Amino acid sequence: MIDSKFLEKLMEQQEKIRDICIAAHIDHGKTTLTDNLLLGAGMLGEEVAGKALWTDFDKQEQERGITIYAANVSMVHEYEGEEYLINLIDTPGHVDFSGDVTRAMRAVDGTIILVCAVEGVMPQTETVVRQALRERVKPVLFINKVDRLIRELKLTPQAMQERFTKIINDVNRLILKYAEKEFGEKWLVNVENGSVAFGSAYRKWAISVPFMKKTGITFKDIIEYCTQEKDDELAKKAPLHKIVLDMVIRHLPNPKEAQKYRIDKIWTGEKDSKIYKDMIECNVNGELGAVVTKLVPDPHAGMVATARIFSGSIKKGQQVYLVGKQLEKRVQQVLLYKGPHYIQVDEVKAGNIVGIIGIPEAFSGETIASQPIAPFEAIKHIFEPVVTKSIEPKDPRNLTKVMEFLKQKSCEDPTLVVSINEETGEYLVSGLGELHIDAKIERPLRDRGIEIVATQPIVVYRETVEKESPIIEGKSSNKHNRFYIVVEPLERSVYEALVEGKIEEGIVKKKDFWNLLVDYGMNKEDAKNTKSIYKRNVFIDATKGIQYLNETIEMILDAFEEACDEGPLAKEPCAGLKVKLVDAKLHEDAVHRGPAQVIPAIKFAIYEAMLQAKSTLLEPIQIIRIDLPEEYMGSVIDLIQNRRGQILDMKNELGTCIIEAKLPVAEMFGFEAALKSATNGKGFFSLIDVKFEKIPEELKDITIKKIRERKKLE
Repeated sequence: MIDSKFLEKLMEQQEKIRDICIAAHIDHGKTTLTDNLLLGAGMLGEEVAGKALWTDFDKQEQERGITIYAANVSMVHEYEGEEYLINLIDTPGHVDFSGDVTRAMRAVDGTIILVCAVEGVMPQTETVVRQALRERVKPVLFINKVDRLIRELKLTPQAMQERFTKIINDVNRLILKYAEKEFGEKWLVNVENGSVAFGSAYRKWAISVPFMKKTGITFKDIIEYCTQEKDDELAKKAPLHKIVLDMVIRHLPNPKEAQKYRIDKIWTGEKDSKIYKDMIECNVNGELGAVVTKLVPDPHAGMVATARIFSGSIKKGQQVYLVGKQLEKRVQQVLLYKGPHYIQVDEVKAGNIVGIIGIPEAFSGETIASQPIAPFEAIKHIFEPVVTKSIEPKDPRNLTKVMEFLKQKSCEDPTLVVSINEETGEYLVSGLGELHIDAKIERPLRDRGIEIVATQPIVVYRETVEKESPIIEGKSSNKHNRFYIVVEPLERSVYEALVEGKIEEGIVKKKDFWNLLVDYGMNKEDAKNTKSIYKRNVFIDATKGIQYLNETIEMILDAFEEACDEGPLAKEPCAGLKVKLVDAKLHEDAVHRGPAQVIPAIKFAIYEAMLQAKSTLLEPIQIIRIDLPEEYMGSVIDLIQNRRGQILDMKNELGTCIIEAKLPVAEMFGFEAALKSATNGKGFFSLIDVKFEKIPEELKDITIKKIRERKKLE
């Protein structure tokens, strides 16, 4: 058992801390690897490690056999005679729960990218590498299930080496693709320096080139041990936890090193401020700066917030300030994580990941400080919610409980978006997929004894335009104010940059921001006059010398945002719009140009301009990879084409056919069951990406009609 006083002492030695997560495609072995690391730390018995799946402590996770929630655990590892503290997060591999991976990446400085030796780099592997590099989190690589290459595939040493080389090259290609220039080359993984390890989490052994040189063990020895079923002996000579955690300590940064380059990426404030300097230096005696990355309800303690502390410290009884909520709260307890259990401590200092009881109002991404400061960047997920369900209790008396539960869940997991349809009174929950909504909303409600009625999944579309509109006049109801608006399609390259997170959204405050828009293809005049970017739509003030406009601009931007939230065709969100205010006539008296006059006039003008700019719908499209035996290829191609799908690529590898295809989300419901049926249960698919594309013209009017009927707009 780890002594809490010993842990507190270790937490103060920042060079001996590693904040890491394990990230991978589903079923590649993350939770089994975590078990083995816990075994090495003396926290699990040898007979259950690899089978206990200790961090899958939720009942649903055990039943479904997948990780749904990111789980934290702190452990101690001895390296070269020194004790190190490893704060580890085991993350989900299923794409529907990849929002948990995004949030975990904010808390850590390094990640073990785990890849199955048999399957190789898969779509979710690419997603987790991309998520890590967006947060400037440094990767190392562990190639798992090597025993299967020897036992099942019976590969020769030469063929195994080729397989490893391909996996390493594929991972490095992703690092170069997604890392910023200054990190790409530096962060490539390398067999020779030991930033790549190989092994079997299930069999509890691993190997790396530095360890082979040190001990004299060769690949030939490993093949012999495996073929002779002597994995237990091999695990004693080359214990997995030692090889993997040694690699972590050697190649992943401590908080002091990492924060020097991470803070600029994840914090929005002034660089000459004291808090910035404290966070850059990871100053334990500085002002408090921390970010909440996760919230978990605990039946005994209430809401437990997980936070990464970047400067200062958090102690029991301390007053802290929640920047987003603008609230002062008192910390009731400070905890260290041990999987499903907690260790209570008095204080946790900068550079560590901590559990906090006493701030139930916090949300994922909330900034914790000792006083008001600029917030941390919002934690943005790569994929948007594309599936929506209407949820209501069977018994109206449970409505308050359902409302509270949905509110709590959207704070815990911002990739679950909860909204109320004002016309119908429905509670709409949008998620990354059917399983996401089922596992995080429907099932937990039923487990609480609340029976609910959930509709069939609804697809969320986007409204956009195809050409430039004429100038449209919007008049205020008192006829004293007139606004002249033009709407046109946003440049494709600017839209793509917004999708990829390369351009920040929000009210434009930086003077040189326009340079970035020009770099991505916007003309200089429009870029210089850009006032706001909201949900991938841009507002431009193209007027010259209009009196009182500076007093009215906030209301105009509010109206722009309201119009973008619900477009004119079917009250679906808008995307890819460039809205220009080209002229305005304003009353000299502020009383006559209040919100009630300005907002409806602007919204009317934007809607009318959109309708005259050939408005249309964008539908969400999933790009997927399907793995199946070759003999079922014909029936799967038919399945794709019957669902308006399109084959993008097809190749064969070792008797397995790999198809890359794109299908509309509207046609994806029930696809998994149909695929299993078409392949006798042997085919499976993974999500590569989600994009929005123009709906076919012949489906546009039918789809708009259906949405309007569902929303009772007719």
